[in-house]
Amino acid sequence: MRVLCVAEKPSISKSISQILSGGQFNTIATRSPYIKNYEFNYPQTNSSFTVTCVSGHLTGNDFSDAYRKWNSCDPFELFDAPVETFIPSDKKAIEENLMAQARRADTLMIWTDCDREGEHIGMEIVKVCRRVKRNIVVKRARFSAIIAQQIHRAAQHPVELDRAQADSVEARMMLDLKVGSAFTRMQTLVLQNSFAQLSEGKNVISYGPCQFPTLGFVVQKYNLVKSFVSEPFWYIYLSLTKDKEEETVFTWKRGHIFDRHVAISLYDFVLSTLPDSPGRVTKVTKKETKKWKPLPLTTVELQKAGSRLLRLAPKRVLDIAESLYQQGFLSYPRTETDQFDPQFDFMSLIQKQIVDPAWGAFANSLSEGGSFSVPRKGKNNDKAHPPIHPTAYAGNLAGDDKRVYEFITRRFLASCSKDAKGWQTTVDVECGCEYFSATGLVVMEKNYLEVYPYDKWEGHSLPDFVENEEFQPSVCELREGKTTKPNLLTEADLVTLMDKNGIGTDATIAQHIETIINRDYVIEKFEGSTKYLIPSKLGIGLVEGYNQINLGISLSKPQLRRETERDMVGVCEGRITKADMLEKTIDQYKEMFIIAKREFEKVVSVELMMNKGNESTEVVEEEEEEEEEVVVVVVVVVVVEMMTMTTAEVVAVEVLVEGGLPEGGETQHHALRVVGERKYSSSLTLKMSHRPSKAKFSPPKWTTDFK
Repeated sequence: MRVLCVAEKPSISKSISQILSGGQFNTIATRSPYIKNYEFNYPQTNSSFTVTCVSGHLTGNDFSDAYRKWNSCDPFELFDAPVETFIPSDKKAIEENLMAQARRADTLMIWTDCDREGEHIGMEIVKVCRRVKRNIVVKRARFSAIIAQQIHRAAQHPVELDRAQADSVEARMMLDLKVGSAFTRMQTLVLQNSFAQLSEGKNVISYGPCQFPTLGFVVQKYNLVKSFVSEPFWYIYLSLTKDKEEETVFTWKRGHIFDRHVAISLYDFVLSTLPDSPGRVTKVTKKETKKWKPLPLTTVELQKAGSRLLRLAPKRVLDIAESLYQQGFLSYPRTETDQFDPQFDFMSLIQKQIVDPAWGAFANSLSEGGSFSVPRKGKNNDKAHPPIHPTAYAGNLAGDDKRVYEFITRRFLASCSKDAKGWQTTVDVECGCEYFSATGLVVMEKNYLEVYPYDKWEGHSLPDFVENEEFQPSVCELREGKTTKPNLLTEADLVTLMDKNGIGTDATIAQHIETIINRDYVIEKFEGSTKYLIPSKLGIGLVEGYNQINLGISLSKPQLRRETERDMVGVCEGRITKADMLEKTIDQYKEMFIIAKREFEKVVSVELMMNKGNESTEVVEEEEEEEEEVVVVVVVVVVVEMMTMTTAEVVAVEVLVEGGLPEGGETQHHALRVVGERKYSSSLTLKMSHRPSKAKFSPPKWTTDFK
């Protein structure tokens, strides 16, 4: 039996041939300089194999000539325009090779990547081969890693091609072409007529059903940061330095309070109890605690970690992982699964890492030292691929390839280790009817942390405390803080938002982020080693302009695309047909297009406002921060002697300033609580504000006037 095996990429076809043939194969050149055919006998199935490949998608989609040119029709007509599927000229040699080999074959075995995209490429290959041999038998090799065990198993136990998954990809391609083209042409033509710089540069103002919600996340966070107004708050700082040991800081259970007068009143009452009624330890809790080891690695988590820990763009991380997969060093890097099958062979993969000088000893302890623990089970299983893991040792890598491989390997070894263990002590105290606590940690067993430096768990010991122990605080102060503005989005933040809201798939998220950057809708800005994403004026104008149009469902919000992604899953599962899904979704976008076109002047108006006198892709500069305000806190000690009072009363105190207040200052009225027949001392704070450039400030003199 003659079997034609077709892989998705040249590197995969060669690796498959080397494994199945044991390195004994004939290489035959084709008309394409990148494509080779490998021939050998495969006695395990009594077959003669020819292994070749394509180079990604074999076909392309576009409108017919009547609709292809930008001014050939009204953009609205593109929603119903016929779409042609064709073989691009640079793929003709690949097409010819497939047809020539199919004529000689009895069985066609698809070896494309085992995901939705791979199923669609497989269907493209089938259609080409059946043009010359209609009755050729079609099978699908299913594998997750380029390792001998999986490749031989896939060759000997092929399955059926998943046509439903291929249909879902085709539906997405048709939808993105029609919706994207219609909106892109409409907004580009209108904006080019309104902005000379766009027309001169021949810039395409593109729209994409995933691209636009992705941009929307960046603009939304930017607006949140821009509109942020800091608020002051107050909190009681309580600490104890015991026998010259390190200061123990107790955290106020209330956290902090935004009402200054309430905070002062609470603080004064705490002071009123000191020193006669000192702080008291109400409870000491000691217990074992754990820091959980990481879950098995998914594509989304790899992208987030690559951005946050390795400082690499998500697209760059995925490209490297894909290359390492093709070289046989990693499992398939596009997976939503964060749990290993119970039958998974961990030990054979762990033993391959023993030779490494950095983590080899740890791998050996897992293999032979009894430190192995079955990885945690996450909540996701795509039923197609295991979590990302190393499949072979790669000791000769360098640069970013080495860093990505090292992270994935350390993550795998950490997931096979035990949780870190510690001993946690919590001390609860009461002082002046206010409650505080301090927590200490002693790390007892680092376990997975030994091999996984990306997680931190630092110990911090507390002095010995016993319940009902009394103490005089070393420090009891009312301190002021202020809320800090949130950070702009990082790529890791954006990946998280897209995954949570169903924008794109685990494999396409990185591409959508790269697209909005390449389109100049978003600019990358570094602060130290951290890269933030800032929308350009063009990006803000598009999002804010569309938001002013009453579309029912916002184009910059994730709801519509999330619904589309769910429908595509429905196509995969057979709950909805490709035709029904397309009809439903295109009708939704048609209605929105009609409204958007009718009211697009609102987008133009926002763009004009954003870009008045500036280039359209210029980054919106952050407003200059106001000159820093100097805050001077003056503490006044008011001594009140009430020998005749036997019940708690309140005395109003007004603080006056001799010579008046500097600009920006304020007087305070404060309620002092007087308790019992004794002297009472209370600290009273007055915040004085001024700008150094306007006046030279020195603390004023104070007097008090009792009423």
